[in-house]
Amino acid sequence: MTLTERIASLLVWVIAAFTVIFLLTPLVVTVAVSFGSSAVFTLPAPAFSLRWYEAMGRSRDLWGAVATSLQLAALSTLIALVLGTLAAIGLLRGRFPGRESVVTFLVSPLMLPALVLGIAMLEGFRAAGLRAVWPSLLVAHVVITLPYVVRTVYGALSLFDFTLIDAARTLGLSYPKAIAKVLVPGLAPAFVTSGMFAFLASMDNYPISIFFTNAWTKTLPIQMLQYVEESPDPMIAAISTLLILLAMLVLVAGDRLVGLRRMADL
Repeated sequence: MTLTERIASLLVWVIAAFTVIFLLTPLVVTVAVSFGSSAVFTLPAPAFSLRWYEAMGRSRDLWGAVATSLQLAALSTLIALVLGTLAAIGLLRGRFPGRESVVTFLVSPLMLPALVLGIAMLEGFRAAGLRAVWPSLLVAHVVITLPYVVRTVYGALSLFDFTLIDAARTLGLSYPKAIAKVLVPGLAPAFVTSGMFAFLASMDNYPISIFFTNAWTKTLPIQMLQYVEESPDPMIAAISTLLILLAMLVLVAGDRLVGLRRMADL
């Protein structure tokens, strides 16, 4: 290895290390503050304490918001998986004018500013007569989670050999059974990956959910914003720490499921 290559390699490692530290520092600070005894955001903390996690347990409004967010995330992810898979199959197998435009339209919620999308959906729901909070939140979350499923499953389907389904049918399986036994297992990694990102996107969504919540039905990000406005104490850091843990658990579980599926294929 020449001197120039060594310098270039060292520079790459330095930039990578700086990037990792830059991205992880806010998370580390948040976790550290959540275990402090101070009533304000202080680092280093005066003493180790679990007082803010205990405060979370006593907060009724918080757990109601957590339940709402979990229900919305689970249901919207399930609906997005079904609709997104059907849309991906139709777009890949269908032959009709404007197909690429439809693909772009389905992933457009990822391209538009979230506040613009929220205002547009609010006006659209009002024009359609949809004013109930829970259905509005569910439809809005399906809209923002659908692109993750469509794009991931569409990419996986482009590598799938559909003649396998025909082969399964010649062996005596009906079309629905052939789909269930051949297509679904083959797309399992795509389902896990897209579902994982869709679930986290729904749990973490704030700029769209704010247009559809009210005083009785709030998602967790909206409830956290209210805490910041009313009583900005380290309990917010404790909530954020648990959300970081949730994201890590979802990512690890998704990785394990994909790994188990690949081992089963081998």
